[in-house]
Amino acid sequence: MTDETELDALARRVVARCRDVGARLALAEACTGGLIAAHLTDVPGASAVVERGFVPYSHESKVEQLGMSLALFQTHGSVSAEAARGMVLGVLERSRADWALAETGIAGPTGGTEAKPVGLVFLALARRGAEPEVERHVFPGDRRAVRRATAARCLTLLMERLAVDS
Repeated sequence: MTDETELDALARRVVARCRDVGARLALAEACTGGLIAAHLTDVPGASAVVERGFVPYSHESKVEQLGMSLALFQTHGSVSAEAARGMVLGVLERSRADWALAETGIAGPTGGTEAKPVGLVFLALARRGAEPEVERHVFPGDRRAVRRATAARCLTLLMERLAVDS
């Protein structure tokens, strides 16, 4: 389980690494509702790193804010690899960031099905000019635990890629 202290430490490392390599970051947080941006912007100097964030919770907001197609949601659902990929590409198109993170999931306690259980999260990371990377996870725990685990995995994935691609 990831606690707030661990998220704060991870956010500090992400901001420092992004500053070191001159990377700017933009986010779309459907499952975490701005939790990642909150932890990043708690770090002094984060304005040099965090370019912008979106919290597109409804289908309509994903269409309006990120330019996604309603047909995608009708075909794949809002919690899908296709939705996460579309979200991260929309973030890059609507920002000046070098890197984009997006996530969508079912934090619970309701909303899950056999095919898409509570805790199911898709996250996507993309560097400008490169194909997005999408991951599927089913995180255990209650709503807070799922949201924290999602935030932690997003930041960890970004750190991993910054170590390789910068």
